[in-house]
Amino acid sequence: MTSTIVYTGDLRTEMVHLQSGSTVITDAPTDNHGKGQAFSPTDLMATALGSCMLTTMAIGTLSRGINIDGASATVNKIMSADAPRRIAKIEVVITMPDNGYSEEEKNLLERIARACPISHSVHPDLIQDLKFIW
Repeated sequence: MTSTIVYTGDLRTEMVHLQSGSTVITDAPTDNHGKGQAFSPTDLMATALGSCMLTTMAIGTLSRGINIDGASATVNKIMSADAPRRIAKIEVVITMPDNGYSEEEKNLLERIARACPISHSVHPDLIQDLKFIW
C-alpha cells in the first residue's frame, strides 16, 4: 500500500504517504468551487510530471558522473475548455545549472526526462510540452 486519503470536508483531502508519514493536503481549485489554499489533485498530477522528470534525470546520471544539482522545473497546467473536465496540456520548463554540459549530455538528459514513468503513464491525448533552458 502506498498511501491513505481522508476527505476532511470543505472540498479538502489529507493524504499520508505510508512509508514516510509525510502528509499532503489538497483543495479543490478555485475554478471548481474550491478555495485554492493547497495543491488541487490536478495540480499534483501536473507537478508530479515535472518532479518525475527531474528525479528520473538524477537517477540516470548517477553512474555517469553528470551533476544536475540545482536543476529546477516550472509547471503550467492547462485544463480543457470542453467536457469532460480534464488536463489538456502540461507545460514543463526545466532550467539546468550552468555546468557546461556537452551536446551528448544535453541530448541524454532530454531523452531521460521524456521517458519518465509519469510521462508514459498519462493518456496519449494529454499534450506534454517540455522545454529545456541550458
